[in-house]
Amino acid sequence: MRDGQKMAVIGAVCAVAVGTAGFGAYALVDQDEAGSPGGSRPASAADDSKPGPAATGPLSAGEVRGAAEEFLAAWESGDAAGAAARTDAESAARKALAAFAEDGGVTGVQLTERASQQDEVPFEVTAEVEQGEATGTLEYVSTLTVVREQDTGKPVVHWEPAVLHPDLAEGDQLVTDAQGDPEVITVDRDGNELSAEDFPELKSVLADITKRYAEKSGGTAPLATRIVDAQGKDKKVLAQHTEGTPGEIPTTLDAGLQRAAQAAVEKKGKGSAVAVKPSTGEVLAVAALPVQSFNPALRGSYAPGSTWKVVSASLLIEKNLASADAPHPCPQYFEYGGWKFQNLDEFEIQGGTFRQSFARSCNTAFISQAPELADDDLTQQARDLFGLGLTWQVGAGTFDGSVPVQSNAQMAASLIGQGGVRMNPLNMASVAATVKNGGFKQPHLVPPTVDDRTLATAPRAMSPALAQELRSLMNTTATAPYGTATQAMASVGGDKGGKTGSAEVDGQELPNAWFIGYSDDLAAAAVIPASGHGGTNAGPVVAEILNAG
Repeated sequence: MRDGQKMAVIGAVCAVAVGTAGFGAYALVDQDEAGSPGGSRPASAADDSKPGPAATGPLSAGEVRGAAEEFLAAWESGDAAGAAARTDAESAARKALAAFAEDGGVTGVQLTERASQQDEVPFEVTAEVEQGEATGTLEYVSTLTVVREQDTGKPVVHWEPAVLHPDLAEGDQLVTDAQGDPEVITVDRDGNELSAEDFPELKSVLADITKRYAEKSGGTAPLATRIVDAQGKDKKVLAQHTEGTPGEIPTTLDAGLQRAAQAAVEKKGKGSAVAVKPSTGEVLAVAALPVQSFNPALRGSYAPGSTWKVVSASLLIEKNLASADAPHPCPQYFEYGGWKFQNLDEFEIQGGTFRQSFARSCNTAFISQAPELADDDLTQQARDLFGLGLTWQVGAGTFDGSVPVQSNAQMAASLIGQGGVRMNPLNMASVAATVKNGGFKQPHLVPPTVDDRTLATAPRAMSPALAQELRSLMNTTATAPYGTATQAMASVGGDKGGKTGSAEVDGQELPNAWFIGYSDDLAAAAVIPASGHGGTNAGPVVAEILNAG
């Protein structure tokens, strides 16, 4: 057997071979018996020139051995017709023997008879298989049963698929090929392997990527002999003859940043986070705890709380309902649609600006503008400038955000990231990245060059003036003494910005803590469920990610 090949050894060879054909030319003779030297049954000492009465009664040991030897000798020599003629189902046997050679890729067999047990004769099979330049060997033990032919009384082999292989049932087929997905290695942006063992939090993501891109990985499946049913579905792999060639799928992830992001989440004991490169949309890290069957950082659906005020602020600014340094109301309460809204701890800002309201996360500063907005304004703004609600082609399964059209109190609540708005860390990291970049770049985990897919684009561009104003608001929130993100972002350098959020959830004692931020060409978002204030609980996670970038 050649180097690098595997053999499935089902039985050991321990008896005398019935023939001497071995692995020579295995040219199957599959012709009608008339005029076919391979199809004509060789004469035996028991033959008589004159027909006699059909034999009856139990088979003798000699009859069993003789019938078995003739069948096995014909099969070993490649004479399918001759072997089939020595069975009680000649047509079915001939077709099965021919398929065994053709579909099974069998180029030669060596058959070794074992001691018979009454009318049953076990025999060992060593089959040489080949496909292209790849070869292998299949070894196993099968059994045939000798019976009297009904019309002639001659001893013949009782035909059933299990004669070819003991695991073959009616309708099954032996196939040798290199079908199926090859082994796939997923690598980070620098070519480092990303395995589920080293990065368990990515297990479901890596499995998803492998399933999507195995065919484009450049790998080859191993050559294997297997049993398939009548529908072509695999029942059992009998032997793998070659290792195949592993394929490689590139991702945009950064192994070092991934470890840092996961470690930051683990310090909180739960939660999820995503890091994105604003200038390209490349996803650099996806952290989650606990490890689940789906990754909540990419597929979760949460109310984003006040981190959503970045999107709402862009709407108010474009509608001329707010400007960073213009006076803006932040009352203690504001009633709209039958609901009475208030700020955290019922604070108010008297004579303040929109910048102060944004940095201190004043709810009523946004709710108070609801009467001036159409029900679908926020939905359109989120889609048109931030790409939220479009279908993203990330390279793995994702939830791409939802901003339903709502009215009255629910529409007002949506302005502060409650109501029907639903996001996850991937979506909100993209919001921070869009502000930093000055325009939407669809996040992606697998480079689009792998499959030539088209990434989603925002229907309209963000104006440079709006992008600058949003960056200014987020920078104030992360640096001003009164900014809710200042404490968490104190250790972060570079051109930075941040926004906190605390999303109330029915039946939950503490809100979900949110935080989004950026520093230079790195943006991140994190959510720590049922933990409290965003700046205290999610902020340190984002800060650690930004500092590790």
